[in-house]
Amino acid sequence: MAKLHKKTCSNLGDVPEAGEMDELLPGPEDYDLIIVGAGPSGLFCAINSMQKGKRILILEKKNSPGHKLLISGSGHCNITHDGNIRNFLDHFGDHGRFLRPALLGFTNSDLISFFKENGLGMIREKGGKMFPETLQARDVLNILIEQCRALGVVIKCNQAVKSITRKEDGFLVDCENGSYGSRLLVIATGGCTYPATGSSGDGYRFAGILGHRIVEIGPALTPLLIKDYPFSDLAGLSFPDMKISLYRHAKIREHQGDILFTHEGLSGPGILDLSRYIRAEDVLKLSFAPADKRDALEKWLVDMARQDGGRSLLSVLSDLPRFVPSSLPLPSRLIKRILEISGMASDLQMAQLTREMRNRLIDNLTALSLVVSDLCGYNQAMVTRGGVETMEVNPKTMQSRLVKGLYLVGEVLDVDGDTGGYNLQAAFSTGMLAAGSIKSTLLSS
Repeated sequence: MAKLHKKTCSNLGDVPEAGEMDELLPGPEDYDLIIVGAGPSGLFCAINSMQKGKRILILEKKNSPGHKLLISGSGHCNITHDGNIRNFLDHFGDHGRFLRPALLGFTNSDLISFFKENGLGMIREKGGKMFPETLQARDVLNILIEQCRALGVVIKCNQAVKSITRKEDGFLVDCENGSYGSRLLVIATGGCTYPATGSSGDGYRFAGILGHRIVEIGPALTPLLIKDYPFSDLAGLSFPDMKISLYRHAKIREHQGDILFTHEGLSGPGILDLSRYIRAEDVLKLSFAPADKRDALEKWLVDMARQDGGRSLLSVLSDLPRFVPSSLPLPSRLIKRILEISGMASDLQMAQLTREMRNRLIDNLTALSLVVSDLCGYNQAMVTRGGVETMEVNPKTMQSRLVKGLYLVGEVLDVDGDTGGYNLQAAFSTGMLAAGSIKSTLLSS
């Protein structure tokens, strides 16, 4: 609670003695736990940390909680994914192992059960994505807020945190409209994506001031812009399960997934999931036909030139999937563009196809090179890559290894997942894991 000054001035002429000024100013409101950020990880951590007689405060910079949650999944809230939780670990880039205790400790089934018990069922959509049965993110947020209210968690909005200071007995959090003290602190501020929702990277600054190393951040799960992009007029074309190779001087990644041509570049789940590794000037190679079927592709083209030399190359390539297994079906307008890129006329006959032309065409069918000019920014990216170095956080508790009493959950960590509900599951799971440790600490105090 706020401290009252010990000495009052009897009239306007009274002046406090040296050292008494601090006593005249209200002290910070005291809580047992302060959580910075009212997103899913912060709200869920508060719900599961609360116990009788303890005071928990959530500070939110926006005018209401959960702004980013409300726009997740285009407002439908792809809350998690179906399947064995152990398979989730492969969907978090190089840091899936760090999330193992959190994900196994609070699984997708546990999350679904939590909302079902609170009156909101889940439905499975194509590919295993799980959504609330109402397809309304607002219903998910309402349950979290109501749970906080029922348990007595205090949520203060319009409280932009200006600074966090480590004290001997805990933390001092200064906001524009007040100061708050607590023994324990959770940073649940999210990343930098969709900054209009409040995710403007504050948590990285706070964690850095408290001594944590911040791994370089950048947009992830984001579309790409391509230099001299040749497919602007083909925007909307999509390709299922395409192989994509990423080069930076040498090949550094291979990925398989659905891609979409946009007006300025590439999108789709396959591109979004790979984007965490992509930087400007990298080269992507798209495989419309498998590279390991190159010899079969060449033999087929040679045979067709001999058997039906008067047939157009455009017509022959429309049969590509029938004769070269695992090749993607190509619409005629895309074939025309690939021929153009390969320096060939769209009405070229098979008998006119030289060896040099054939090799160029096969190169572009098996590994069409596109240079990345940039990644779409934080206003389009779904998550932020980078963040608080995970080696400095205990994966069994989410407590800082450097600062006792400090917890870091959700997207502020250097962990980002694929599309499909993985990131929201990580937010809930890390919030729950931190809550378990916090509750034990509060019980012992």
